[in-house]
Amino acid sequence: MQHAVGSPLPPPHQPGHGPATGWSPAAHHPGAPQGSAPVPPPPPAPGYPGATPAPPPPAPGYPGATPAPHPPVPPVPPPAVPAPPAPDTTGHVPLPPGAPVGMPSAPVTQTVPDPTTTTLAVLLIGPAGAGKTSVAKYWADHRRVPTAHISLDDVREWVRSGFADPQSGWNDNSEAQYRLARRTCGFAARNFLANGISCVIDDAVFPDRPVVGLGGWKRHVGPGLLPVVLLPGLDVVLERNAERTGNRRLTDEEVARIHGRMAGWYGSGLPIIDNSQLDVPRTAQILDDVLARSIASPPQW
Repeated sequence: MQHAVGSPLPPPHQPGHGPATGWSPAAHHPGAPQGSAPVPPPPPAPGYPGATPAPPPPAPGYPGATPAPHPPVPPVPPPAVPAPPAPDTTGHVPLPPGAPVGMPSAPVTQTVPDPTTTTLAVLLIGPAGAGKTSVAKYWADHRRVPTAHISLDDVREWVRSGFADPQSGWNDNSEAQYRLARRTCGFAARNFLANGISCVIDDAVFPDRPVVGLGGWKRHVGPGLLPVVLLPGLDVVLERNAERTGNRRLTDEEVARIHGRMAGWYGSGLPIIDNSQLDVPRTAQILDDVLARSIASPPQW
């Protein structure tokens, strides 16, 4: 008896054999070889209906996670090499700061120090017309070591507009300008001495005002300043003052008054040179002798 053409029916279920699990859907498709292993259908492409969503990747650090790539380490730059200093084209030379000047000490190998080869700070005191400026310049010019001359009157006259001239009457302005000039000269002397240059300062310091005069110089320069007094006779001072011009020339009455006040230096303990009969070179020579004794035995002032 002939059957209709088609796929064979699955075998009937028989008791005790369980469900028919060995039947393959491939038997419904013609051309499938008999007895071949079942072929599972391909999974749907992600994103299509029925597709199982892909599980998220494990977090970094958990088992099975792909280690996160480390960021590239930037190269360590080599240590900076300081650029060489630019060549000094300004001519600036650093100088040591000026400090208060201590008392000069005599060399051990000499009993009497040579003041011409020793770095000194000298204060030349005297009335107007005593020859302070002339002697100070000559002494500084003829020393065997570098020496500077600092004139208080020159520094005081740096003030042009507003200059307080004592000849017009002594007042607070002229007093303040004298103090300022002394302080400026003291700074200059300390800077010269700090750089190995001796200096001589000339000033009309009055003995009846030691706090303003000698006390101010000691504060500005230091205890190593060596004061020396030039005190010729009144007639010599009047004659020299008459040869002056400009505001440096004083009246005879003023010169006599200043000279009388300067007489107070006698008995003060400071060395005094009476240069009434001495010319400038001879006075400078005696000044060296006086300074040699002052170095060996500094005066108390």
